[in-house]
Amino acid sequence: MPQYIGLPHDEGEDPSFIARRLLILASEDIGNANPNALLLANTCFQAVNVIGWPESRIILSQTVTYLASSAKSNAAYEAINKAQALVKETGDLPVPLHLRNAPTKLMKELNYGTDYKYAHAYPGNFVEQEFMPESLSGLKLYDPGKNASEDKLRAALRERWKDKYRY
Repeated sequence: MPQYIGLPHDEGEDPSFIARRLLILASEDIGNANPNALLLANTCFQAVNVIGWPESRIILSQTVTYLASSAKSNAAYEAINKAQALVKETGDLPVPLHLRNAPTKLMKELNYGTDYKYAHAYPGNFVEQEFMPESLSGLKLYDPGKNASEDKLRAALRERWKDKYRY
């Protein structure tokens, strides 16, 4: 039987449920503004389930205060929502030929994998290459939030992709 947060006479809430909600908060509402938030929330979830009540209240308190004080961004959350809506709207679109694996002779003859560029063979481990189906070329799904951490991501994306995605 789970222990519940609250005084002995209160109904309270299961600490594991609270820790689970903190995991969601860390990813959905903080995201790439502070990627360490998800690591801390996951560690909190694991610790709460190992330590138990009442000591887990301290772990929950540390995590809650850290997450509440953290920079926030829902840009990754918005990106996955856009991607899922796009798939629902467009259905299955063909993977670009250069990204397709060619394990058979026929697939090689059909040019699967031809013109693939291995990013690690290029300076900075990056090569400009199209990864989206042709009809979606240039479509930006992730737009970094306005915070210090994602400003660094935006700068790196702009440097790599130049004007393609308008970062």
